[in-house]
Amino acid sequence: MTARRSEETKTTILRAARERFAAQGYERTTIRAVAADAEIDPSMVMRYFGSKEQLFDAALAVDLRLPDLSAVPAAELPAALVRHFVQRWEGDPADDALLVLLRSAVTNERAAERMREVFAAQVAPALAAALGPERAARAAGLVSAQLLGLALTRYLLRLPAVAALTPDDLVAGLAPALAVTLAG
Repeated sequence: MTARRSEETKTTILRAARERFAAQGYERTTIRAVAADAEIDPSMVMRYFGSKEQLFDAALAVDLRLPDLSAVPAAELPAALVRHFVQRWEGDPADDALLVLLRSAVTNERAAERMREVFAAQVAPALAAALGPERAARAAGLVSAQLLGLALTRYLLRLPAVAALTPDDLVAGLAPALAVTLAG
């Protein structure tokens, strides 16, 4: 199998795993079901990932791809944060590991711990670059709560009042709340 084809197979498995974990959670997802969704033999899933636990870890590897916030003017920071996450989720929410992780974190302690790690390792340092370490440490948790609340209500629960908003409406509506949080 060529390296390119191997990467394609791995990508297909990860996409199927994310969708299955999102729909059924960790406990109800099986290697066989992921393999069926990926249209491959279950042994291939095991070959690439070794176990369901390792597949879960790989499927939930999250890089928030946060921009360099130190270059963003303070007045534009709240809107930049909301816009970044909305654009990410609007791209392909079914394949976003962060949304899968959020859904899984509610019922699975391992996923909850991963969520805490992602935000501690990525959001807090990104905010520290823009706000300084003292303000960022205090603000990071509240910013994360607001952004994860948006993800939960729009992309997982699909609350009609939130789901009906355009991306620009989301930025305009949530950025002022983030501004208050960041101003502290």
